[in-house]
Amino acid sequence: MASLKGKTLFITGASRGIGKAIALRAARDGANIAIAAKTTEPHPKLPGTIFTAAEEIEKAGGKALACVVDVRDEAQIAAAVGKAVEKFGGIDILVNNASAISVTGTVDTPMKRYDLMHSVNVRGTFACSQACIPHLKQSSNPHILNNSPPLNMEARWFAPHVAYTMSKYGMSMCVLGMAEELRSEGIAVNALWPRTVIATAAVKNLLGGDETLRGSRKPEIVADAAHAIVTKPSREFTGNFCVDEEVLRNEGVSDFSKYQFVPGAELFPDFFL
Repeated sequence: MASLKGKTLFITGASRGIGKAIALRAARDGANIAIAAKTTEPHPKLPGTIFTAAEEIEKAGGKALACVVDVRDEAQIAAAVGKAVEKFGGIDILVNNASAISVTGTVDTPMKRYDLMHSVNVRGTFACSQACIPHLKQSSNPHILNNSPPLNMEARWFAPHVAYTMSKYGMSMCVLGMAEELRSEGIAVNALWPRTVIATAAVKNLLGGDETLRGSRKPEIVADAAHAIVTKPSREFTGNFCVDEEVLRNEGVSDFSKYQFVPGAELFPDFFL
């Protein structure tokens, strides 16, 4: 498998969960990681800060830059992108991972929460892409990877949580449009989504707690799939809506037991699949 040694990744929401797992996988290759997240102080229910993530990345063999970024603020995004370019010389890969979630129906979704999901998920993805594209154009193998699902316009994916689905599909629409827009520039734009629920703090705190965690896979499966995608030739692999398990099967992986949070437990499928 190709290496990310010397490549620079700008990853949103990389202080914990899937974002941090992607960062650590790249770090093991010797990559540079700009951690774009807003957690600077420990949270009682959400372990990890941009600084503890940076320490882990350095220990794993990478170089880290901890950037305080609220992806709702384009000035903070621009400042962090500028710092990453100054420190590492450019940006090769953008991972739009930061997301807000509320699996609530229409009446039970406060407009403040609606605005948060759309500001972080859709607007944040668009703004980070906009800020990174000029630098990605200078890379030899540039990629944008969004943590978002395949576009499947069926009512069953909208009905239980209209606002959340709209926001995640907005990220996927960025893939659909930007992949074609940037094709001539050689910038790949793809989406990645897990086949199963992934064991993260969001699952524990918002999506069923320990029972749901039992049927989850570890974030490392998404990280390994992300690695496989962003090491592909950008001019040959773009506009795809990938599923982690399918990506790894195509890489020759057949045993997924090491990714289970609880070995042997029955797995829960994720939303949208």
